[in-house]
Amino acid sequence: QVQLAESGGGLVQVGGSLSHHCAASGFSWNNYIMGWYRQVLGQERELVAAIRSGGSTYYADSVTGRFAILKDNGDLTFNLRMNSLKPEDTAVYYCNLRNDHGDEWWGQGAQVTVSS
Repeated sequence: QVQLAESGGGLVQVGGSLSHHCAASGFSWNNYIMGWYRQVLGQERELVAAIRSGGSTYYADSVTGRFAILKDNGDLTFNLRMNSLKPEDTAVYYCNLRNDHGDEWWGQGAQVTVSS
């Protein structure tokens, strides 16, 4: 059974930094995409960053240059480092793990609040 454990998030002032940590267990496929989505109440969930098993990454325009994905070697453990945070980054952040069969798993979400 695949599980995603999330930790991190929190409250920070404008310009500060936070990390959002995702650790997957029970995942037995070689290929994957780990993504981070965020959602504001009443709005659709949006993809902000992702990393493929081959190492390629994607960042939404709104976070390019400020967010970075770090991966622990030899483990399905990832860290989304969020720098230069803005009030518009306030949302619930979710991890999403997908294999190449179309299966996907979600973490429980973590609140990120940026105060001005």
